[in-house]
Amino acid sequence: MKKLAGLYLVIDPSQEHDSLLNKLHTALKGGIDIVQIWDHWPKAQDKETQLEFIKRAKKLTKDFQVPLLMNQDWELAVETGLDGVHFDRLPADFPSIQPQLKGQYIGLTVTNNLEEVQMAEQNSLSYISFCSVFPSPSVDSCDIVQPESIKKAKEISNMPIFLSGGINQENFEQLKALPFNGIAVISGILNEEDPEAAAKKYKEKLQD
Repeated sequence: MKKLAGLYLVIDPSQEHDSLLNKLHTALKGGIDIVQIWDHWPKAQDKETQLEFIKRAKKLTKDFQVPLLMNQDWELAVETGLDGVHFDRLPADFPSIQPQLKGQYIGLTVTNNLEEVQMAEQNSLSYISFCSVFPSPSVDSCDIVQPESIKKAKEISNMPIFLSGGINQENFEQLKALPFNGIAVISGILNEEDPEAAAKKYKEKLQD
């Protein structure tokens, strides 16, 4: 499996599905490298609707040869044949789960606690994602990450490092002094009038 890097888009399935999938398709044309489905389904939504959404999202990402990951719900990721799972925290029984995810990408959200980074390294995960680099309403449960934490993570781990939380076109330059392989974005692309153009702008900044 190739190492993940680049522009990582998180999509929120609590939004109206047709509109969201249209935005996803447009963003993929702008150069998205990885897509994650946030485990944020409406409470009243039935399993059949969830499966149909995943099927449609999977078709779009497959057309662009982009990995599609599921947030937290590893069983749903396995059931629907996705490319991996992103954990906000590792389940207590992760050692028994990991063999079922063989050949899939496994990512983990980490904070200023470097023990989380060491845990990810010890379990040979695919990547880590720091949350939250900047204040963001979508990740209000995350502490603000200190630059030193990211630098230390690079020293103790060979895993790809993603940065997430409140990253936009204006504050991206503040990340330049940090070691990272990609950024994760939600509103910075999906809330824009032209998701394709927004994605292209992020890609340009990543390639500078």
